[in-house]
Amino acid sequence: MIRLVPDLGDDSVVARDGVVICFFLPHSHKEVAPAIWRALETYRRAVPSGSLAWYVSDDGDYLPLDEKGWAHIRYKILERQGGYAWHVELEEDCSQVGGYHFEYAGLWLNDPEGLNREGSTTGVLFTLPTEYLLEHGPGHVRALALELARELPFSFGYASLALIAPHGRWFAARRAVVPLLSRYAGLDIYRLIETGGHIGGRARGAYWLTFLGQPLLGQVGGEEGLRSKLAFPQVSVQPLGGERVLITLGEWPELIDTAQEVYVLEYRTLAWVLAPYLYEERDDWFSLWAPEGDNMRRWIRRLCQ
Repeated sequence: MIRLVPDLGDDSVVARDGVVICFFLPHSHKEVAPAIWRALETYRRAVPSGSLAWYVSDDGDYLPLDEKGWAHIRYKILERQGGYAWHVELEEDCSQVGGYHFEYAGLWLNDPEGLNREGSTTGVLFTLPTEYLLEHGPGHVRALALELARELPFSFGYASLALIAPHGRWFAARRAVVPLLSRYAGLDIYRLIETGGHIGGRARGAYWLTFLGQPLLGQVGGEEGLRSKLAFPQVSVQPLGGERVLITLGEWPELIDTAQEVYVLEYRTLAWVLAPYLYEERDDWFSLWAPEGDNMRRWIRRLCQ
């Protein structure tokens, strides 16, 4: 169990262990809005009632996610006109980080005024506490990730053990984050908007569940090419239709404890397959090992070493 509190300040939890399910979609908000709403409804049905109790307003305030709040979220995703970005955040707790979190960062790609830079991508993520994984089992979580994926025209997606920390709250506990990420290569940390601003049609890494769409699937040799490169008994490559696949690296997600020299060859093999197509983060929000300047690049390529 991981519960991180600020390096300085009160004892409210700013990051905790869980599972993140994340997708990047090379499409503008208006093209994918109905699919995003259906995926959110799928997630709501899968998690306990009341797991999403608050939303973040346009002013940054927390407001209760009651009937009126849900009407506002529905309007924002499905009906709001105009704008260059659509950002929605729903959380379990407004006072500290809980296990359930939904975030959507929709963009108007190729907008005529050029406000969204090259490589910008619409992104969406869903989180689950580790307790959910242990209670329901990895098969259930995998089935949920698949159900979410079927709604979304993704170029890349993944599900992984992760530090759940909306708004990058983990920054407040970075003294504890550094040794965690240094030790556990299978522990993800994320910033949806920052990554979506650069990833384009590229990959973020090798994960327990790795979803590949185009152009990535073609670049790595297609479905059959992946099967030949990932010829491990515990690995499956499942076609999803629409030139998309799901790669599953074993029954359970792995923390990959480097202190115990856990190698996990299937993760490293997939990482090497994807290495030529990994994105380069241009906003080093991951500055944990200052003063070095390639922190994010080294962390993204941690399994390629």
